[in-house]
Amino acid sequence: MIDGFKISAREKLLNSTENGRHICVGLDSDLKKIPAHLLTRPNPVLEFNKIIIESTFESAAAYKLNFAFYEHEGSKGFDILRQTLELIPGGILTIADAKRGDIGNSSRMYARSVFDSLNFDSVTLHPYMGFDSLEPFIAYKTKINFILALTSNKGALDFEKQKLAGGRFLYQGVIEKVKEWNINSNCGIVFGATNTEELESNIDSFGDLAVLLPGVGAQGGSLEDVARTFCSRKKKNYLVNVSRGLIYVDNSPGYAGKVTKTMKDLNSIITSFES
Repeated sequence: MIDGFKISAREKLLNSTENGRHICVGLDSDLKKIPAHLLTRPNPVLEFNKIIIESTFESAAAYKLNFAFYEHEGSKGFDILRQTLELIPGGILTIADAKRGDIGNSSRMYARSVFDSLNFDSVTLHPYMGFDSLEPFIAYKTKINFILALTSNKGALDFEKQKLAGGRFLYQGVIEKVKEWNINSNCGIVFGATNTEELESNIDSFGDLAVLLPGVGAQGGSLEDVARTFCSRKKKNYLVNVSRGLIYVDNSPGYAGKVTKTMKDLNSIITSFES
């Protein structure tokens, strides 16, 4: 909500990407990795998230909370997740990195959990049980659904890069299906930033789909390659997720300043291609 008016997830996304903000901050917050001086605080992970958000919100396009880093703590973890969401300014997109996708009845409950109870703007989903497993999420017209197409992990070879009978790769078939499912203009895809060649050869097939690109930094993806590819096609509707390479850039008491500088440097790389 901004100035008393609710804005949709799509509006939040476009407000950022059309104004040169493409970095999604991945809050994969791990108690074993946060700066040691925070461990004396009553809630170290929440304090860490608070400082990361305060250090990045002026230039962040989105925040992605990976459920695995909160669910493992049980109810305490969900409390931290909820409290972290409350710290994120209302005009910035929030992404539930939950990778849901189950039979219709189950997905209906998952969608209510993510969108109604937790009030996230968007979610990550996997498509391999078909449209009926995603329809409960797509029915939320003001939200965004980022559907896994081609991921950054080595296991993408097991299924995503297998060829279908017609000669296309499975991930290419997924992209075409997502475009068919995008009847509410609230679907996007996840496309791993480590797949530079595939991004270059498939970007024209994305159409108007929003794209979430994980894998930059610790996983080896190149922000320069991503920015160059999108800018060469004059496409702005994309988010580049950076997690470990940003939030753990320093572990000293003054780490907030290092995070802010790193965030500015990441955005500068993108704007250097857009200018």
